[in-house]
Amino acid sequence: MGNNSYQQQQLDSKTGTVQNNKAAVGKKTEEEIEEKFVEGFTSRSILGALFIGFVIVPGSIYLGLVAGGGLGGVADWVTVILFTEIMRRSFKVLRKQEIYILLYVCGGVMAGSGIFAGGIMNQYLIRSPYAEAFGIVKEIPRWVVPPPDSPALAQRTFFHKDWLPAITVTIIVLILSRFNWFGLGYILYRVTSDVERLPFPMAPIAAQGSTALADISSKKESWRWNVFSLGAFIGLVFGFFYVFIPTFTGLLFTKPIHIIPIPFVDLTQVTEKFLPAALTGLVLDLGAIMVGFIIPFPIVVGTFISSILVNIIVNPILYKLGILVTWRRGMGSIPTNVSNSIDLWMSIGIGSAFAIALIGFITVIRALIKTKQKQNNTAQQHQSQATPASAITTTAATSTDKKRFFFLPPPPEGRGDIPFWLATLLFVGSALGYIILCHKLVPRFPIGLLIFYGLIYTPLMSYISARLIGITGQGVGIPFVREGTFILSKYKGIDIWFAPLPLFDHGGVAQRFRELELTRTKITSLIKAELLIFPVTFISSMIFWSLLWKLGPIPSAMYPYAAKYWPQNAMFTCLWCTATREGKNWLLQAIKFKYVLPGFAITLLLYPIFALLKLPTMFFYGFIGGMGAWPHNTIPLFIGALLGRYVFRKRFGEENWKSYVPILLAGYSCGVGLIGMVGVGISLISKAVYQMPF
Repeated sequence: MGNNSYQQQQLDSKTGTVQNNKAAVGKKTEEEIEEKFVEGFTSRSILGALFIGFVIVPGSIYLGLVAGGGLGGVADWVTVILFTEIMRRSFKVLRKQEIYILLYVCGGVMAGSGIFAGGIMNQYLIRSPYAEAFGIVKEIPRWVVPPPDSPALAQRTFFHKDWLPAITVTIIVLILSRFNWFGLGYILYRVTSDVERLPFPMAPIAAQGSTALADISSKKESWRWNVFSLGAFIGLVFGFFYVFIPTFTGLLFTKPIHIIPIPFVDLTQVTEKFLPAALTGLVLDLGAIMVGFIIPFPIVVGTFISSILVNIIVNPILYKLGILVTWRRGMGSIPTNVSNSIDLWMSIGIGSAFAIALIGFITVIRALIKTKQKQNNTAQQHQSQATPASAITTTAATSTDKKRFFFLPPPPEGRGDIPFWLATLLFVGSALGYIILCHKLVPRFPIGLLIFYGLIYTPLMSYISARLIGITGQGVGIPFVREGTFILSKYKGIDIWFAPLPLFDHGGVAQRFRELELTRTKITSLIKAELLIFPVTFISSMIFWSLLWKLGPIPSAMYPYAAKYWPQNAMFTCLWCTATREGKNWLLQAIKFKYVLPGFAITLLLYPIFALLKLPTMFFYGFIGGMGAWPHNTIPLFIGALLGRYVFRKRFGEENWKSYVPILLAGYSCGVGLIGMVGVGISLISKAVYQMPF
């Protein structure tokens, strides 16, 4: 009955007998049904992965260590734009399916470039003064990082037997994670898209990027290439002074020369006389200004206002009131931020996170109610306009739709679906694999919690999230679930903080499959892409993290951003670890519950106040996020937003400027990345041909 109804709906859509139902939520359009599914994984996908993995990744890693930005998601578009222009000049066309998979592959390789970043961070953590001060050095497991006296750490290499346990765990987790999200993600997609027919309002937006680039590749217009080239030239010039000169001079002298301070100019000690405990400084990275071009203006304004209000105005007042008691004169920005966080703002942030989660749930519930009312109104209009015969047909179809919650309709022909039982096996098998792995690594942790995480919480929260994304375009999450269960479980030991728990929210994967459907890309293309991404990311990440580690200790003066921020991150990691440790619990002393509730209440109160003032919702989220942001970053961001809104938009026109900005930023990031890679190349060559005499 359910299968026949599904096929009849497809036939009706083709013949046009249900024209009035096209506006209904979740219905497939006629064009979508008629267009065939095409394989998107081609030789160009392989070339794109190799280009990203072995050309872009080293520059991105280096930039992340030096300046903190990296290339991020911009690298995907850099690669696609380059490939599009190359194909266009070769009189060839990239199909939208190829572009979508190329974007996916590039994004996956960039995300995977951090595989060995965890090992680099952990080698610093175990040898940091904070691990020694908190007394956790001997308790960090060997499947996380070798001991601090290991030759592998002294020689700064991953190619040592002491790294074997950590690398083995990493490989197992990488494999299990892919099975886990693919299996459950496909199940959620079939249920929410094929059965419940949810619209996934954000999926068409993501799919349109591939379609637009495909249209560009078949035309002769070249303004995008011109804008991209301009951005690349700006990035090359700025990157020469910002990245290349420090890298090159670091080879010639004992200390690199920084013409432009990296990562920021610290003014906290300058202003401490009249602004005690205030965070003052400025990031001089041109990229920070250019990012302000692209972020929605209300978010930037909200972030800027709250950042200045909290860090420059409120903090000195709180210091004089005796609330910020840890701060001392002579502290720079990072020690000031750490001390203020421990005294107050970490507790405020925890309360605010719960309030944001509650607001998210309320917003989604309201959206669900509105959607249901809209559906009911649409159904009533159709019933009032329908003939008795068509009314019977509509009733029968509605009845059948309800049955589809329990009986999956057959997938469209040629979509590349896998058997539903196989997806279930992938998810359940990988979840059990996670449970067994975690139990072997942390045998004293309650296995019941691991089973709950992997087989109950993950599928339940993922389904809730997938359904909300399918209806409203946004999901929700419960903050501090992982941390809270660790503490409430009464488990003693810090090893659980490093364990690969089966605690996930795969709701967003359902939208990924929906995007494949909208671009008419076969699901098998995604499988092939993942089979390519895994080896490329693993090999490139290991090679380039090893090479950069060989150039000098990480963090060190060679990598200014890491030298500034990694100690702060290590301190907070050690702080959280003490929550499940025998003896003094530093974390519970740092979290002041008398400030958690005010943080929760203030956030809830600000939401309706901003609504009454008719301020955009994005302003609210920017304002709340800005409470933890530094003025160092928000000031250049705000400058960029003002320039974009009041100078360049008027100069080029709103629509043109919106089209220019992403490509300009992609070109800029590419230019900085290229000059950074030149610096890395020179460093590697010099290390290879020059033997230090001591």
